[in-house]
Amino acid sequence: MRPKLLAILALLSLPVLPTLGQELVRTYSVHNNCPAAINLFVAGEVQTIMSPGSTFNTVADVGAGYWYTDANGGRYTGVGTMRAGFWETTYELIKDAGQINTGMKVAPRHGSNRDGTCVSIECDDASCLDTFIGVPPVFPPPTNPPPPFHSCGPATNITFDITFCPDGTFPPNTGVEIHPTSDDSKCLDVRGANFANGTPVQIYDCNGTGAQKWFFVRGSTKVRVAGTNFCLDAGSSPVNGVGLKIWQCYDNLPAQQWYYTTDNRIALENQGQCIDLTNGILTNSQQAQISSASLQSTFVLISAFEPFSMGIKSKKCRKRTRICT
Repeated sequence: MRPKLLAILALLSLPVLPTLGQELVRTYSVHNNCPAAINLFVAGEVQTIMSPGSTFNTVADVGAGYWYTDANGGRYTGVGTMRAGFWETTYELIKDAGQINTGMKVAPRHGSNRDGTCVSIECDDASCLDTFIGVPPVFPPPTNPPPPFHSCGPATNITFDITFCPDGTFPPNTGVEIHPTSDDSKCLDVRGANFANGTPVQIYDCNGTGAQKWFFVRGSTKVRVAGTNFCLDAGSSPVNGVGLKIWQCYDNLPAQQWYYTTDNRIALENQGQCIDLTNGILTNSQQAQISSASLQSTFVLISAFEPFSMGIKSKKCRKRTRICT
């Protein structure tokens, strides 16, 4: 056979690759191996609610965004969640520092593994190594990037299996205490551990119970009672002196949209109201309230109000900054 004909046949045997600018799509098969139903998010939008043991198959653009769930203390925005990302030829798992909300596994089918990077990746706890902590600093990734980036090449005939809770359980995510900086023996507490709409939120001696454990993240956040679907709520008219309570969590509800600041205050987002206590009283069962952030800043100087900060029980407080460590 003539060399020219051999060359043509060799070219015809190569896989068909997408041309520059052509949309690259792949098949994704998502599995919920968690012990409870989960919301499946892609790029911040709920795609479906998956019951335990169910599978959801879809064809999507590889640049559609991150795949994640807000189950077990995650956020609908993707902050504080374990998430899988796909970009043209690469894929990766991303977590935030600290606890993770769910384990995840990404497994390619039928991909080429000539360079050893087209392999399954899995993370079941906060100590897993084959993941990024936070969004990768270089995105899109460079050509032939090292792990935690993985690659199966540009072929479009690859299906990815994405499994939530590959070990069948939610990882431990017990939440943290919220306490006034003036007394780390006191905690923000759901009165009587009654997880129901309208239950007051109060100050109480720290006792390590679930009534004093909360999920939230730095920046824009909900303040959720750990392991529940109840959130810290400032009511429909959040003005100075309004008592705080818990209520079923809703997305985009101003009364439940908080902001955890860099100086460790928890404020209603864009409303100038912070969590505090009436006259700074730390007596057990005193209901927490909101007050004007500007008013609070004035009163902090004479210790009439104490801003709240986040943390597991502190060992000491820096007197100058009043931030517990």
